[in-house]
Amino acid sequence: MHKKVALITGAASGIGKQFAHALIKKGSYQVALTDINEEELKEHFQPQDDVVLYKLDVRDVERWREVIADVLARYNGLDYLFNIAGLVAPGFLLNTSTDDVDRIIDINTKGVIHGTRFGAEVMVKQGHGHIINVASLAGVTPVPGLSLYTASKFAVRGFSLAEALTLREKGVAVTVICPDLVDTPMLDLQLDYLEESALVFSGPKPLTVVDLEKAFFKAMQKKPLEMTLPPLRGVLSKIGSAFPSLLVLLAKPLSLKGQRSIKKFRQQRPDKWGKTGSSS
Repeated sequence: MHKKVALITGAASGIGKQFAHALIKKGSYQVALTDINEEELKEHFQPQDDVVLYKLDVRDVERWREVIADVLARYNGLDYLFNIAGLVAPGFLLNTSTDDVDRIIDINTKGVIHGTRFGAEVMVKQGHGHIINVASLAGVTPVPGLSLYTASKFAVRGFSLAEALTLREKGVAVTVICPDLVDTPMLDLQLDYLEESALVFSGPKPLTVVDLEKAFFKAMQKKPLEMTLPPLRGVLSKIGSAFPSLLVLLAKPLSLKGQRSIKKFRQQRPDKWGKTGSSS
């Protein structure tokens, strides 16, 4: 039986690592795993006939070309591309630098755009393929304190939906997945930022990487344009986006709720916060 070929970015940790292990375990995929952190990638995965590892900075257009070309040479096709790599950078705008702006937009937004472009070029020639991009509920409704992250994920969501409508006519599906807070190292990083990250922690308990794994497999089967996780939180986010004045009314109580949640997480994970020098 012909094995499907999948390329995953951000495979060294968090969501990407979990899903990469799940694909490999199925045994019916040839998997190309990429990450900027090559050492960590090699700690978690061993190269084999159906698994190949690449160092990839998603900002590097030439490296994207090289990786895609090598995958095609090895496996003679590309059925799935998962653009998972990204970063979160809590901070109010006046406390961030111009370097922060470039780094967040270049990785979170342009990295997805580059990947989608090079993946789509292959898939259009094949006449089939599926690109799955990870955005965020912060790309559905704005999150004060994470305005740069919000901007980057709004762009990913809008770009993905636009390309989904274009590429479907060429046999290529595009799905954008917008999760709420996920329990990964990115969550631990945000514990340092009580006020900036408060709204992120204002919802129910965080999603797990297994929740995202299940969402990816569901997306592969159903090929929806968009998935929000959890669904109800997604609906509320879309309502907030449609009626921004509601955010003015809700921001304060939700922020206080989120701050209480952060303090509880800090108590539960004393070794996971306080590493950036933040005293909040």
